[in-house]
Order: sequence, then C-alpha cells, then structure tokens
Amino acid sequence: MALQESGEMYLETIYILSQKSSAVRAIDVGEYMGYSKPSVSRAVGLLKDEGLVKRDREGYLKLTEAGTILARRIYERHTVLARLFMNLGVDEETATKDACRIEHYISETTFAAIKNHMEKYSSREIKETGDGSLSPSMARRDRG
Repeated sequence: MALQESGEMYLETIYILSQKSSAVRAIDVGEYMGYSKPSVSRAVGLLKDEGLVKRDREGYLKLTEAGTILARRIYERHTVLARLFMNLGVDEETATKDACRIEHYISETTFAAIKNHMEKYSSREIKETGDGSLSPSMARRDRG
C-alpha cells in the first residue's frame, strides 16, 4: 500500500529526530510537527501496521529497516529540492516549505534528473543543522 503524504511526514520526522537522539517518543513527534497526541498515536499505529515503525519496551519509536529506507528517501528529496530552490534565490524558509510540499509528489524520474543536475552544477552545499533545518554554505565544488 502506498503511503500518503501525512504518513511520509511522520516517517521523515521520526528519522530527523532519531538523528539527534536514539530515544524518540510520540510526544517528541507531536511537538516537532505541532500535532496532538491522539493524531500522532493514530499515525504511529498506521505506520506500525505498515511495518515501518515499531515501539520498543520503553515506548520509544524506532524505524524498521523498511521505514528507514523510505524515510531517508523522503529526507533526501527534501534536502535536494530545498537546495535547488535556494540556489535559484529562494529564501530558506520558503524553499524548505515548498520542498516539503513537493517531495511527496515528484516522480522518481524527475527527482533523479534534478538530483543529477544538482550534483553536477550546484555551487551551494546544504548542511543539516541537527534540528532538521538546513543551512546553506557557499562552498564551491570542483566542476571539472
């Protein structure tokens, strides 16, 4: 079953939070996303049913192998698209919001073409700040 946008957002959030701490709780996800505890509980239940998330004995959320693969793919789309938009002159806040919307709908073919283009021609590297946001760096890459 294909995951809907909201499910992808939860996976991406759990992934981002798990990069900062191995102890990710549902309440952390809710606070990060600005959602209520019942909404998070329902979403986590659906992700568990899909085999993408599990809870350990202490109640912490862990991505399964399949969940990690999907979350990394979503997060990569987000970072590459945000970098593209910032390279085009879009401010970071708008670029990040737009990337967040587009990452769920762009085809694999189009994303691969954008990623290839960015790897080839990008003059701006984006570094993850640790809180899920992005920080542009104007480091030049060797294009030769």
